[in-house]
Amino acid sequence: MAEPASPDNAMAAAPETSQAASWPQYQNERTIQSLLRNAHTVAIVGLSPNPLRPSYFVGYYLQRHGYRVVPVNPREREILGMTSYPSLEAIPFPVDVVDVFRAPEAVPGIAEEAVKISAHALWLQFDVISPEGAAIAERGGLQVVMDRCLKVEHARHLGRMHWFGLNTGVINSRR
Repeated sequence: MAEPASPDNAMAAAPETSQAASWPQYQNERTIQSLLRNAHTVAIVGLSPNPLRPSYFVGYYLQRHGYRVVPVNPREREILGMTSYPSLEAIPFPVDVVDVFRAPEAVPGIAEEAVKISAHALWLQFDVISPEGAAIAERGGLQVVMDRCLKVEHARHLGRMHWFGLNTGVINSRR
C-alpha cells in the first residue's frame, strides 16, 4: 500500500512535470522568438469558451496582438468570434503553430494531426509535457516548444509585458 503524502514525503510523491532544465531543447530562445515573429495563424487545441480559463485569455491576447486564432474544440461551434473546428484536420487553411491546452496523454495524437496538416510548430503550454508527442512532431519536421506559455513568451520577447502586470511605462518614485 502506498504511503499517504505528508509534508515530509510530498515532494517525493509529486511528479516532476515543470522543470525547465529537463527540456532545454524544447525551450530554445531563438526558436521561440522566430515562431513569435513569423507565425500568423495559431490553432489552439482545447480552447475554452469560458473567459476565466487560461486558454481563453491566451486566445484573446493573441487575437489582440494580430494573430489569427483558430479554436479547436469539438464541443463548441464558435469561440472568440471564430469558427471552432472539431480537429486540426478539419481546418481548411494552413496553420503555423498548434498551441496545446490538453492533457499530456492527448499530445501524441495531436502531434500526428499537426504533422498531417503541415503545421510549422507544436507548442505545448505549461505542464503539458509529452516527450512522445515532441518526438512525433520533430520526426514530422515541426519545431517544438514545451512547457512554455505562448502568451507569456510573446509578452516577454515582444515588449508587451504590461498585459502581464509589468513594464507599464510609468516611472514613479511615490510610495
